[in-house]
Amino acid sequence: MHAIQISKPGGDFELLKREIPVPLANEVLIKVEGCGICHGDAVIKEGSFPGLTYPRIPGHEVIGIIAGMGSEITNWKTGDRVGVGWHGGHCFRCKECRKGNFWSCEKAEITGITRDGGYAEYMTAREEVVVSIPGELNSLEGAPLVCAGRTAFGALKNCGAQAGDLVAIHGLGGLGHLALQYAVKMGFKTVVLSRGTTKETLAYKSGAHIYIDTSSEDAVKELNNLGGAKAILCLAPNSEEISALAAGLGQNGKLVIVTAVNDPLRIYPNLFLGHGRSISGFTGGDITETLKFSLLTNVIPIVEVFPLEKAAQAYEKMMDSKVHFRAVLKINA
Repeated sequence: MHAIQISKPGGDFELLKREIPVPLANEVLIKVEGCGICHGDAVIKEGSFPGLTYPRIPGHEVIGIIAGMGSEITNWKTGDRVGVGWHGGHCFRCKECRKGNFWSCEKAEITGITRDGGYAEYMTAREEVVVSIPGELNSLEGAPLVCAGRTAFGALKNCGAQAGDLVAIHGLGGLGHLALQYAVKMGFKTVVLSRGTTKETLAYKSGAHIYIDTSSEDAVKELNNLGGAKAILCLAPNSEEISALAAGLGQNGKLVIVTAVNDPLRIYPNLFLGHGRSISGFTGGDITETLKFSLLTNVIPIVEVFPLEKAAQAYEKMMDSKVHFRAVLKINA
C-alpha cells in the first residue's frame, strides 16, 4: 500500500510503499477513503508528546470501509463503512476504565500518534473505537466530524449554556466554522470573535447573530454590553486574547479552552470572585452523537481536498491557517 510516514521528530512526510497491516484478533482492517488533517497531527510531526516511537503514519480523522477483521470481531462485517477518531483504544482494566472514563485510560492509545493512522490506503483500528458511518454522509466531508466536529459539538454540549443564552465562538477556522454552526443549531445567541472582516460574510451566512472584529472593536466591552457570555469557546491559539476574554463572561459564565495553547494564561483571580465564572478545557465528545446531530441539522464541514501524495502541502496550509477550512486527504474514495 501507499502511505505517508514520519521517521523522526521534525522529519518530512515520506510517501512510500509499506505492507498492508494485518489486524490483530481485536482489530479491523480499514480501507481508508478519506482522512482529515488536524492540528493534532503536529504532535507526531514535531515530536511533542512523551514516549513517541517512530516511524509513524499520522492521521486520526478517518472514514473508510472494513476490508478485513481479526478472529475476535463479531459486531462488524466486511464492507461496513466506519470511522475512527483521536481515541485509539483503552485497556478496560485501569481505575478510569472501570468508571467508564475511557478517554482517561492510563494506557490509552491515540490514532496516528501512538499507533499508525489514516495517511495511508489501509490502517487497522481496535474494535472498541470504531463507529458506524451513516450512508448519507460523504466520506470527505464527514472525515473532519470524527475529531474536529466531535470536539466542537461536545464542548458546546457541555459548556453549561442553554437555548437562548449568549455563546461566543473565538476563532472562525477549522474548528470555529463547525462550532458556529453547532451553536446556532443548538439555539444559542451566537457571537463570532475574529480578527478582520474577511470572514464576516461567512459568519452571518452560517447563522451568526453578531460578528465582532477583534482587531477594531473591544470584544470584552461588546460582550458585556450584550449582558456577558454564558460561554466562550476558545478555538484560536492565542493565550493573550484568551486571557483577556475572561472579562467578557457573564454571571456563572465559563471560558472553555478547546485549542492547544503553549503559552501561559494571565488571568486575574478577582474576575472569578463573586461571579461564579470558571475556566475549563475540553477534548472529549461522542462521535456517534456528533454525526447524528450533524446530519439532523445539516452541519457540514467546508473542506479542501488533497491527494495522498500532497499530504505535506495540505499539512503546511493547515498549520499556516490558509486552508479553507479543513484539509482532507482523498485516498480510496
